[in-house]
Amino acid sequence: MLKHKVVEKNSILMLVLVLIVVSIGGLIEIAPLFYLESTIEKVKGMRPYSPLELAGRDIYIREGCYNCHSQMVRPLRDESERYGHYSLAAESMYDHPFQWGSKRTGPDLARVGGRYSDEWHVTHMNNPRDVVPESVMPGYPFLAKTQLEISNITGNLETNSLVGVPYTEDMIANAELDLRIQVDPEADEIDAFLERYPKAQVRDFDGNPAMLSELDALIAYLQMMGTLVDFTSYDVDANKR
Repeated sequence: MLKHKVVEKNSILMLVLVLIVVSIGGLIEIAPLFYLESTIEKVKGMRPYSPLELAGRDIYIREGCYNCHSQMVRPLRDESERYGHYSLAAESMYDHPFQWGSKRTGPDLARVGGRYSDEWHVTHMNNPRDVVPESVMPGYPFLAKTQLEISNITGNLETNSLVGVPYTEDMIANAELDLRIQVDPEADEIDAFLERYPKAQVRDFDGNPAMLSELDALIAYLQMMGTLVDFTSYDVDANKR
């Protein structure tokens, strides 16, 4: 049996032994994953983003919102009391890339959906200090004045489907139509839209029905976050292996 003195005085021997221990530990942790179909639990209610929500998510990423906001409620008492139920892996299963983040210059947004009205979000995006006086967030007034680019939405869904997001051919074929339907409560095709995207919210999000703006998309995305899973019926034990 090797003594500590021998190992500590021989750097090469110590390096070899460290590599052996790390390799064994790594195999024990990694090998079981190859026998699992998925490491993400199935959660009722999760669905792919609607075209408008997906466009809003792209704007969220484009404007760097993830630099100051996380989307990960950790399983700690203080976080669950402030934000709500801790985040589930399944809630990010259609995110490419995921938006968990780690820095919180601003609050976590994983459960922001339905917490504030559309009007609050419109005011907040125009000038955050109008609703939160101590906010250091910059304003984004141009979003309400910028027409949403929809010509690439079909390709966006197709690309996401290539990386595993379960967009059907019907969803992809109706991408542009669905994007317009979500901001028009009077649209005739709402029932078909809601069948494709259950729990999607349909209304004019930015208060300006004359234009489909980038702010419409961003608010639609924010108002959806954390609303798909019904945590009143969520069974923690049912998802344990």
